[in-house]
Amino acid sequence: MPITNQQVAGHAFLQPMYDDPYFPDHVVDRGKAILLQLCGLIEAKQPSDLETLYALTQAATEEFNLLDREFMAAGSGIETVAREWICDEFCFVASAYGFTGADAEELTAGRDW
Repeated sequence: MPITNQQVAGHAFLQPMYDDPYFPDHVVDRGKAILLQLCGLIEAKQPSDLETLYALTQAATEEFNLLDREFMAAGSGIETVAREWICDEFCFVASAYGFTGADAEELTAGRDW
């Protein structure tokens, strides 16, 4: 499903991770796909409140929890700076879809990275 939100469609997700050789591009690609899938779900389900949005972001966060294992297997990992970059992307997505009051911690509340 193509993304219709122009702000999201033109966004370079996880660019700092692509720019850093510590993070393998093929694993970062999977993180980008998780974020784009989240955007597609938001467009399809059109959540009307933060609780519904948080349920969608929680599912994406769980996928990042699994992805951290792939980073580790590739000699990398979701460490402090990467955690901030990923959380920033979740905040960007929430804002792009009109949830400017979303709590950054709640967006990724289930993270184990």
